[in-house]
Amino acid sequence: MILKQFKTPGLPHFSYLIGAGKEAAVIDPQIDLEQYLQLAQDEGLVIRHIFETHRNEDFVTGAKKLSDVTGAKVWHGPNPDGPIEYAETADEGTEVDIGSLKLKVLKTPGHTDDSISIAIFDTEYSEGAVGVFTGDALFIGDVGRTDFYEGQEKEKAGLLYDSLQKLMGLGDQAILYPAHGAGSVCGSGMAAREFSTIGHERANNPRLQLSRDEFVKAKASEHHYQPPYFRLMEELNLHGGHECDAPASIPVLGLAQLCETKPDVVLDVRDPTSHLGGHISGSVCLPIGMIAAFGGWFLNEKTKIGLVAESADQARDAVRHLCRIGFTNIVGAVTGVLGMASGGADTDFIATVDTGSVASRVRQSSDNWVLLDVRSIDEFESGHIQGALHAYVGEILKDPERFVTPEGVTVMCGSGARASLAASALKAAGQKGLDVYVGSIGAWRSAGKPVVC
Repeated sequence: MILKQFKTPGLPHFSYLIGAGKEAAVIDPQIDLEQYLQLAQDEGLVIRHIFETHRNEDFVTGAKKLSDVTGAKVWHGPNPDGPIEYAETADEGTEVDIGSLKLKVLKTPGHTDDSISIAIFDTEYSEGAVGVFTGDALFIGDVGRTDFYEGQEKEKAGLLYDSLQKLMGLGDQAILYPAHGAGSVCGSGMAAREFSTIGHERANNPRLQLSRDEFVKAKASEHHYQPPYFRLMEELNLHGGHECDAPASIPVLGLAQLCETKPDVVLDVRDPTSHLGGHISGSVCLPIGMIAAFGGWFLNEKTKIGLVAESADQARDAVRHLCRIGFTNIVGAVTGVLGMASGGADTDFIATVDTGSVASRVRQSSDNWVLLDVRSIDEFESGHIQGALHAYVGEILKDPERFVTPEGVTVMCGSGARASLAASALKAAGQKGLDVYVGSIGAWRSAGKPVVC
């Protein structure tokens, strides 16, 4: 038997290949097919089956594309929001044999109506489940969000509670294989570990300690953000995603050439500190590791995108990340910002401030200065600096003009990374007197400064 987890950077999404004998199945594949095909070849396996545990809101599915390449059958759960053109329905009790392994489908709705989990049985070892792919129903340290059906939050939370009880019935010995890990927008409070068991979650997962009524109340009161691109993912994935292969090369252009292509947005995919120190005027800071989390707030499938990168390799990596969330209209990249600046290109910078400066401004309580905290509302309410205003970074990226103000603005977050994104969008929208609090709430707390809740 072989079971391999693949982690997609930036999302973070987990997909899996499981095999025994000469056969294999892939669970929740990404569009990066090479990893599954290479492993199957190395292990002498033929991919016979592909499972999608639910509709995916945060990335483009690779199921249809992998099926086209391998001839494998795609399985998708019942009750989708529309016909899944490339898949057959995997309902409660559907079973698939992979060598000596048996994969058995369990309906586990709540996160979405079509959610399924796939229990793993080793017919040569025991009758009990040895593991389970839980999709977005059960995570390590958390459970799936239930807010995707407006006005039905309590109903979906109740369905998820019942689904979790079904998963608990597989036994404490079953190893847990979720579809996402810490940092995913599909839950909150996930543990940073990538391994667990049903037994460990039963004893330690906070959501599994609640009664049904307590669980429904807690889930219905959660706050989650829904980037606009979720709708695009849902629509694309009904039809099997899209054809998007990250190119072997992307045009590396001079700045004048890039401007001639008339991009709708220029993304600076370098490290945030590089953007703050010097960037092409009007560009928006979106480092590669944050593309999946925040690109979908202000990009759409028709957006013509230019890139600013450290190198051609970094630009290609950015294209792959953009492709995973449905954005393929990339016209080219420019590299070497310092060289362009020395050649007279229009460049700019964003100032930074430290804890002492912010503390001094807070004490002065100036009417001409705003401290803008761009963390999530849950983070903000758990502790923020006295007098700070709140606006989530995604909302700023989506409509920065709405947040431009005559006052000077210091932008902060947890460490300074998200603040850099928000500040760059505000800068491009015309905000004056702008700077970023480097270290942000982490530095503030480390200095022993007080916070309010």
